[in-house]
Amino acid sequence: MFSKLDQVESRYEEVNMSLQRPDVASDQKQYRSLMKELSDLEKIVLLYRDFKKKSENLKSSKLLLTSESDADMKEMIREEIRELEAELPGIEEQLKIALIPKDPNDDKNILLEIRAGAGGDEASLFADELFRAYASYASTQGWKAELMSYTDGNVGGAKEVIAMISGESVYSKMKYESGVHRVQRVPKTEAAGRIHTSTITVAIIPEAEVNDVKIDMKDIKIDVMRASGAGGQSVNRTESAVRLHHIPTGILVHCQEGKSQHSNKERAFQILQMKLQRLEDDKVLKEASDARLDQIGTGDRSERIRTYNFPQTRITDHRIGLTIHQLDQVMSGQLEYLVDPLIAHFQAEALKKQTSN
Repeated sequence: MFSKLDQVESRYEEVNMSLQRPDVASDQKQYRSLMKELSDLEKIVLLYRDFKKKSENLKSSKLLLTSESDADMKEMIREEIRELEAELPGIEEQLKIALIPKDPNDDKNILLEIRAGAGGDEASLFADELFRAYASYASTQGWKAELMSYTDGNVGGAKEVIAMISGESVYSKMKYESGVHRVQRVPKTEAAGRIHTSTITVAIIPEAEVNDVKIDMKDIKIDVMRASGAGGQSVNRTESAVRLHHIPTGILVHCQEGKSQHSNKERAFQILQMKLQRLEDDKVLKEASDARLDQIGTGDRSERIRTYNFPQTRITDHRIGLTIHQLDQVMSGQLEYLVDPLIAHFQAEALKKQTSN
């Protein structure tokens, strides 16, 4: 581990020097790339230097203890040794985690898709509730949640919600939400009080760079229409809604939340671009030799990742065997009850793999 950390520190100094060169400063693309690399390396380097400094202090204190004769001074030194010995293992663990190969999408914004599945109206109601929980969580993280498309359910709720969530490290925290979410509760319309089970699907798609995906306009069918449902003064008066059909893949994108046809068209192409990038990423995952761990790293879309049981105020995440009883808090936006244990679990899995290699 320490040889790797020495290499990281050496690379950090190298990048720092490169950024001072006039030819690099004048090349905006190269300069931005190196600044990003420097920022990523700096977090590890500062932690490593702190570890080295405290390790040296511990060694010096132990030497000093053997030569000190004053009782009060010896007790002060022992206290410092105890503090350093308690602190260093935690820093070492942080360094191990910092050396885990980073998911290249972790710093990206995301496209959040929620769709009602089995269960009819109950599924639509829960799709809307979960979207509101995600939007509330985004707000607590200082992120921006922008609604791109919202399709109403039959009796309320949403058949489909698409939103863009942007901010710092959005994908790294939200990627584990991809999959099938199952809800168990008694519908308001259920006179006999029987528990009803329904499902929704969540997809977390990292934002695609402009150059990542090439779209041939010959492959696109564009339809414009009047927006429907809640959407402001322009609804049903102007043809502002846009639908794109990507013929080779069959992907359909519908966007109506923008104020104009132009803004909806831009949003629709952005969504399409991200979906096409996700198809490419999935193809790479299937071809990877260690597909299971790679899927974990980008948000495994396996069946039934989580169950929300309202009568028992219980949430169970089936991937890591986690059960909590803070359902009300989670549905109000406190997703850290789920997100933090998931991140910790998959970091531990990655550490196991790293140490076994």
